[in-house]
Amino acid sequence: MAKWGMTIDLDRCTACQACVTACQVENNLPPTGPGEAHQGRQFTWMEMIPFEGEGERPKPIERLLPRPCLHCDNPPCVKVCPVEATFKNEEGIVGQIFSRCIGCRYCTTACPYTARYFNWHKPEWPEPMGQYLNPDVSVRPKGVVEKCTFCHHRLQNARDQARAENRPIREGEYTPACVEACPTQAMVFGDLSNPHTEVSTLAHSRRAYKLLEDLGTEPKVIYLREGE
Repeated sequence: MAKWGMTIDLDRCTACQACVTACQVENNLPPTGPGEAHQGRQFTWMEMIPFEGEGERPKPIERLLPRPCLHCDNPPCVKVCPVEATFKNEEGIVGQIFSRCIGCRYCTTACPYTARYFNWHKPEWPEPMGQYLNPDVSVRPKGVVEKCTFCHHRLQNARDQARAENRPIREGEYTPACVEACPTQAMVFGDLSNPHTEVSTLAHSRRAYKLLEDLGTEPKVIYLREGE
């Protein structure tokens, strides 16, 4: 059984936000107006987080860190959901059943990476943007929590194609939109349980580290340090 994960090379990342745009388009995320953005209600599953990198104060190096849902192996969001609307499947993807979510937002509080977003408004798109929604992804209603799914619908499509050809899924056939759109190939995605995949090799390199690893969440999005 595959264990899907991602590495992000901070040496290659230029913070161009192509991954942010690709995620919004692929997963039918409605645009956020200036009023919502001012209230901190910007709506994006992939976010650029400002952080201070290495460097001597008073002028440390400031960078933007790409941060999707980290799809933890020990996800605190799953533990607190009272209706089991969020879950971790056998392949390690932390999913969300939008029709079951009651909007209590316990999961948003429990997530240490702030990777969950509450849908405050009915999703709307200005014309003609509404005509170009992805038919593979449902549009979520107002009042539910949303999050990155590793573009799970792409996994379903890849699995159907492999099943029709009576073979296993090949490396590279299942790739989230953010990884596909990255112009510098800073993001690599694949099966972490297979030691021969590129993502597994990078995840075990000396440059690899995990965000807030001391919390014991065991995230499957792994970062590669700069300048090494």
